[in-house]
Amino acid sequence: MRYLQRLFPASISKPKTAFTFTVLDHFLIDALECKTSAMSFYQKLKRFTNNAFPERDRYRELMRVSQLWRDLKHRKWFGFGHYTEQDPGDGGLALFCPAYPQPGVNLPADWKVHYDRDTIMRQYVIDGNFTAQHMKMNKPELDVALSDGKGYMVAEVPYQSHLKQSLDSKERSTCSNHRAINAANINKSNLQSTGIGATACAWHGCFVPHSVVDFQKGERYMNTDYSICNALGYHSQSITKALVIYDVGCQWSINFRSRVKNSPSLLLPPALEIVPAVGKFHLAAYKLSCFPRYSLNFIKGAGHLDGEILETLWAPFNEISPTARSMTQAHRQEVYGAYMRDSNWKKLLKKYKNSNKCLEEMNQAYEQLTAVLDPDKVARWESDTLRAEADRGAALDIYLLKGDKAPTFQEVWLQLMKNPKSPSGNVGSVAWLAEGISIEDSQDQLRIERFHSNGQAFCKGLDIDLGAFTPQDDPAFCGSDEEEHEDREFWDDDEGDWEAPEEEIEGLASELMSIWMPSSIGAAKLTELGLHDLLKEERELRIGQANDCLDQLRTDLGNKAMLYQQNFRTANSTREGTRTKKEIQKVVARVNKHVRSYRRARQAILRLDPDGNIAAKYLEILPEDLAVSKEVTEENRFGQGTSKLAWF
Repeated sequence: MRYLQRLFPASISKPKTAFTFTVLDHFLIDALECKTSAMSFYQKLKRFTNNAFPERDRYRELMRVSQLWRDLKHRKWFGFGHYTEQDPGDGGLALFCPAYPQPGVNLPADWKVHYDRDTIMRQYVIDGNFTAQHMKMNKPELDVALSDGKGYMVAEVPYQSHLKQSLDSKERSTCSNHRAINAANINKSNLQSTGIGATACAWHGCFVPHSVVDFQKGERYMNTDYSICNALGYHSQSITKALVIYDVGCQWSINFRSRVKNSPSLLLPPALEIVPAVGKFHLAAYKLSCFPRYSLNFIKGAGHLDGEILETLWAPFNEISPTARSMTQAHRQEVYGAYMRDSNWKKLLKKYKNSNKCLEEMNQAYEQLTAVLDPDKVARWESDTLRAEADRGAALDIYLLKGDKAPTFQEVWLQLMKNPKSPSGNVGSVAWLAEGISIEDSQDQLRIERFHSNGQAFCKGLDIDLGAFTPQDDPAFCGSDEEEHEDREFWDDDEGDWEAPEEEIEGLASELMSIWMPSSIGAAKLTELGLHDLLKEERELRIGQANDCLDQLRTDLGNKAMLYQQNFRTANSTREGTRTKKEIQKVVARVNKHVRSYRRARQAILRLDPDGNIAAKYLEILPEDLAVSKEVTEENRFGQGTSKLAWF
């Protein structure tokens, strides 16, 4: 009769108070979406009922009924509502990621024939949350659990038994001063647990059922090992490879197998290979040698992961932590399970829409990079990669950044001076070419200084603070006259012997005079005149000039980004902000100078080697390539996974 009237009684015997199904559903949704506590929801009901003269307190009845209602709803959703004698089992009332490979759930019976172990590899990320604390209960013996271990948190009795049997590892990090491990003696005060640790699907951020554990003294291996082992054993029959991403993965993985072997409560699937890794954000704080061995970039089958997805899940989760802090252990476990179940449900609805677009963009970038590389080198790299994937460990050191740089202008100059001269070569030609390039740079500086001095003269009489003005040189508008006529010929085939034009115009400014270089003549005419050595020498010097410009560009653009991030955005006064702007303007002026020098070098290279593949290596620099790196200035922005750097 009560069910037909859609009323839920506050007690089984002699009920005097009842709650409608609608109000109980509203409470569950308010708690999930608005993070409303039971007290706040009950106060809302009282004010809706009688704002001036509220009736007697029914808060205890609401707490009791809402806990029963939540458990009944979960059992109904997972098919156990009408079978009270059937045990859901560990994690039986939890929703998991439907895209995760699970034999017997979403894989065909012959999946071993169609998929290799890298494709079917399970990928987990584990992390701790020290905001989700829990206070000690006054009377823990009165606590009643409705679904202990059936959701996302582990069963309490087996977990406490594991902690009693496990030895407290005193391992200290040998890599970096990681707070998670070295905080083992964190002050407990009156806390039953100092936080929680969870394992989630690294692809979509879905919590793994029956794998969330409580911390007692910081983030210890005895806690995280229990979580990881439960996650590795969840619906993973016959899967022989798993990727585990952990903030301290390099240290955790060293003795993990031995800890499992020495603990009767830790079990792993047979023949399981575990590949440890570190999330990309935390990996930056590691030693350089850890980068190739634990980076997700070098693990086959890892895909495009950052390994930090659990960090994004803790932010909304922390909104309910203050409410759950003083709950009983059983009630807290059920509330956390409800939030994690709701989080997994939302993940099912929005992860697929951008995957195809991102895949197409990344394939295009990969093909463009491969097209400009030496095919022999690509083949050798692919062979080294396969060997490193198979051996791992020290074999992954091939991914360490090498210190070799492109030859600089000075290095090329010195090498050309050491080379023996050919019979057709000229003594002192290298020094003459280097001096010509130096004169071009001096002319460029004079042109810019004269341009801005004229600009300041034109501004006289205007209300402008010229003393605080620092010129900014846009590479799109500060080119030389020679760049505007890059296709003109300085030779006239109809005339006889060529002679350099005399400087007849005495009033011609020095920064506007033409510098006669082999590149001004062009490759065809140089070849016709037999000046092969001169052509080769200038081409090598120009390549060194271009390399110097690109190296200085990278340095100055990085400096500009750091000025924005560390100085400009944190300026506490107008004076400090103005000073930072002037520093940024000086950096911009240097950037534009390097771009103009690079453009001169590139145009000379194209004239000296028009049919070569150098143009594919030294591309044109566009204004958008000089933008501030948002990896530094907007490190928390969305869409970082598909962002691309400038070609240089």
